[in-house]
Amino acid sequence: MSGDPPVARIAPPGLLGRGAPAAVLAALPGARAVGGAVRDALAGRPVHDVDVAAPLPPEEVAARLRDAGLKVFETGLAHGTVTAVLDREPVEVTSLRRDLDTDGRHAEVAWTTDWREDAARRDFTINAMSLSAAGELWDYFGGRADLAAGLVRFVGDPATRLREDYLRALRFFRFQARYGAGGPDAAAVAAIRAAVPGLARLSAERVWMELKRLMQAPDPRGALTLMAETGVLGAVLPEAADLSRLGRLVVIGAPVAPLLRIAALLPAGAVEAVAGRLRLSGEEREGLADLLGLPRPAPDDDEAALRRLLAVRDHASVLDRAWLGEAERGGAGWEALRQRIAALERPVFPLQGRDALAIGLAPGPSVGRLLAALRAWWLDGGCTAGREACLARLRELAAEAPRG
Repeated sequence: MSGDPPVARIAPPGLLGRGAPAAVLAALPGARAVGGAVRDALAGRPVHDVDVAAPLPPEEVAARLRDAGLKVFETGLAHGTVTAVLDREPVEVTSLRRDLDTDGRHAEVAWTTDWREDAARRDFTINAMSLSAAGELWDYFGGRADLAAGLVRFVGDPATRLREDYLRALRFFRFQARYGAGGPDAAAVAAIRAAVPGLARLSAERVWMELKRLMQAPDPRGALTLMAETGVLGAVLPEAADLSRLGRLVVIGAPVAPLLRIAALLPAGAVEAVAGRLRLSGEEREGLADLLGLPRPAPDDDEAALRRLLAVRDHASVLDRAWLGEAERGGAGWEALRQRIAALERPVFPLQGRDALAIGLAPGPSVGRLLAALRAWWLDGGCTAGREACLARLRELAAEAPRG
């Protein structure tokens, strides 16, 4: 086991002293919190989740956790990871590891008791620190100083870290957007530029997940510009030819919503290509298509026009399209428009197929056609006609319809 002393003592985040994280650390001799919990505690940011590493083989980790009364799920035992759960609170626990072989996507690992060796295989210095429950901090590669300086720097040789896992190129931009200050690390940028061909080896799901995580940063503009300059953006999202609309979304204070921000990067005709290549879920595909394909509200729209939009999609969709409209058109009146949209009750078409049958219409395709025509009439009228008015109009349409 690495005998290096801690470099500092800090006030540990409160999560380490209670609940599942405290129970995990107490059950595993020598275990420490690692990764994001340590980084964010040092940065003075909220710590929401705690990951733990332990100088024990995974089978012993699982046994000790069970003996301590925690539920254990072997979520990644081959890679040394289990998930411990106490009172529905999960903590991911990973045995210290060293790489035996990597192929740019996966690693073959062996267990170790050497903390420095484990830290050396991590991506960035700010993610390679570890912290005991007592607040003892270990920092083998200068992560604390880098965090204070706003420097996102690879552990060791950047090209080597990228060859181990090319997803780290995308992770660099996510961490640059959240923690970077000033110019990016020159060695990292040069290595990423050279590693662009390796991005083709990544799965679509991993790329899409990283893009969404990047878009959750308060202001991703600088990172996206750097992605474009290095060729990374062109490799993973070639449809994103114009960053200006996203920039305006940030400036006007639009919600930090990944799909909205990604829509701001894309032309209207790109939805199917992006959804197919990056394997979006059906819900994500539909949401992106709505953002880019459905009409946008505008400040000069009357209440009838806004009700028509709400009759087709919910408030969230219409409000997102209003943000895109403001980013595209600018001008005044957009905040008042959003307030008007939020205040409107979403109209609901008052009839269903059974209502048509109840007034004596024969079942069949003609009922669907009549209801579609009725709905168009209802929308044209601003979605104000009630049930009785719609029934009367349905009778008129049925009478006007050609026989046979």
